[in-house]
Amino acid sequence: MSQPGWRSRVARAFREERAAVLLAAGIALIMVLFLLVPVFEAIAVGFYSDGEISGYWFMRVVSNPILMQELLNTAWLATVTTAVCVAISLPLAIIRARYTFRGAGVLAMLLLVPLILPPFVGAIAMKRFLGQFGVFNLLLEEIGIIDFAEGLPPDWLGSGFVGVVILQALHLFPILYLNLTAALANIDPALGQAARNLGASRLRTFLHVTFPLLMPGLFAGGTIVFIWAFTDIGTPIIVGYEHLTPVTIFKELATAEVNPRTYSLVFILLSASLTFYLMGKFFLGMSHGTGSSKATIVAETSELSLPGTIGAWLLFGTVIFLSVLPHIGVLLLGIADHWVNTILPTSYTTRHLVFVFASPDTFGSILNSLKYAGIATLLDIIIGAVAAWIIIRTRVAGRSALDTLCMLPLAVPGLILAAGYVAITAQGTWLESIGPTQNPFIILVVAYAIRRIPFVVRGVSAGLQQVSEALEEAARNLGAGKLTTSLRITMPLIAANIIAAGVLTFSFHMLEVSDSLILAQTSEYYPITKQIYRLATSTGSPEAVNQAAAMGIYGILLLGVTMGLASALLGKRLGAVFRA
Repeated sequence: MSQPGWRSRVARAFREERAAVLLAAGIALIMVLFLLVPVFEAIAVGFYSDGEISGYWFMRVVSNPILMQELLNTAWLATVTTAVCVAISLPLAIIRARYTFRGAGVLAMLLLVPLILPPFVGAIAMKRFLGQFGVFNLLLEEIGIIDFAEGLPPDWLGSGFVGVVILQALHLFPILYLNLTAALANIDPALGQAARNLGASRLRTFLHVTFPLLMPGLFAGGTIVFIWAFTDIGTPIIVGYEHLTPVTIFKELATAEVNPRTYSLVFILLSASLTFYLMGKFFLGMSHGTGSSKATIVAETSELSLPGTIGAWLLFGTVIFLSVLPHIGVLLLGIADHWVNTILPTSYTTRHLVFVFASPDTFGSILNSLKYAGIATLLDIIIGAVAAWIIIRTRVAGRSALDTLCMLPLAVPGLILAAGYVAITAQGTWLESIGPTQNPFIILVVAYAIRRIPFVVRGVSAGLQQVSEALEEAARNLGAGKLTTSLRITMPLIAANIIAAGVLTFSFHMLEVSDSLILAQTSEYYPITKQIYRLATSTGSPEAVNQAAAMGIYGILLLGVTMGLASALLGKRLGAVFRA
């Protein structure tokens, strides 16, 4: 190698390393400014009293029995929801990973259907199904099991707690299913075979070999499920179970005023969310010594007999049927012309579907969401793809910290982040003009983008890990720079991952709940979910609920198409998007 050529290569490597460091620093700065600063501001408000640092409001909160009971209710709700999700997803994941049967691929695809409808929209329909005078009780009366004349029929939603658990579990279990399926696929089959060869039964092998290796995947998905259920506000409000900390915070933030007591509650909720997130990261870290090792043999799958296939279809079919009930209800409500005290609507109409585009308020909310989601998705793709490249393809010091920082939005729920943005744009601050009661366009876009950056980082990272670095090294040896190599070699090979992460992110932006409900306080800037919420909780015309359901139908179509596309492009790697 000539001396000038050697110096040129060193100089180019130095420039590329410096560029990677600068990009990493820029992304870290973005995450600090738009994630950590608002969160710290929210915490600070809760610890100020009369202009001085004080624990007064925090002590007032923790000594308030009503607020503490709401916190216990919230923790219990999230715990039960997570347990139900595990009970649903674990047997499904085991059957899918260990057995083959006719139609398995179709059933696995249908299991993702619950993700295409925010649970608070499904709550509108489930109240019609499971209320005291709902469809289920009408059906029981029709077949003679109950008699309305003998007294009030049972309320299958209980006090609201049961209804929230049902709706959250039916919406969130696919996240656990995806993580458990991926975890099972990564377990070395030789470990189980060794246990069987030593005389262990299938059950003993599962309990003492397979299940411990599944724990990282269980905690990866379980952490997200728990935090999601722990901070959900839309579903409890629609169902009517409001004795929860997130609902109290939401109602107090809805005025866009800065109340120290509210932000003390925010601090408590954030502390709990971070605790469970770190627990999930700890158990994920344990996987590097066991479950993440490469398999020494190909995993064996058994083909189910006809009775086994029927049993699998019954299990999958029951779960799928229950999980699509909210979607069916939303569809029926959206096209119902008259549906009072009958099992099915007595007449149908397209009036509500047309109303969505004819009404300036509903159509304006769609346009607003398209603008918010479009810009936020573009930001996510740029920032997330660059972050993934730095984390996977470079040796920059601190890239693990950058990965943690990019994943942090999974531990900071939308409710907490929105509270931070309310705090930094409160009346009297220099950002007041972009606050919730003024023009929240900027903070909505930023909040959307920050919330979904993890999806793009994980989706693109999964693609980069599948592409051999030898291809890039070959291009580099032929004189191509890192940028040229990335654009002409790497990008085309991971295009499917980028597209999948992009469409998935866009669809979740379109139906973002927490940020939308809190940060949009004027009708001119309402996104889709805030407009659905306004219609669903309207005390005016009963048709408002049908109109809200009609908007939900369009949301189902949007998320259905994008989720199907993402699943087709990513396959089993789709679960990586939902990992903490």
